[in-house]
Amino acid sequence: MRAFGFLSFGHYAEVPGSRTRTAGDRLRETIEVAEGGDEIGVNGAYVRVHHFARQAASPIPLLTAMAARTKRIEVGTGVVDMR
Repeated sequence: MRAFGFLSFGHYAEVPGSRTRTAGDRLRETIEVAEGGDEIGVNGAYVRVHHFARQAASPIPLLTAMAARTKRIEVGTGVVDMR
């Protein structure tokens, strides 16, 4: 069994060249990364909590969506930023 995971920082910005321009883009892409990781055998997907960013201040709905769309991967919070 491979023990490997990833931490998604989840940044987005309306700047030239950014493909992640909205909070919705950020949430969808995070779920897609978890799905891709699950398909190749990654067994951990963790998100960073950004307390002052509305789209990432409450990770439980995102983690629930990630868990619903994957089969084997463990999801959780990797960093709880308490600025």
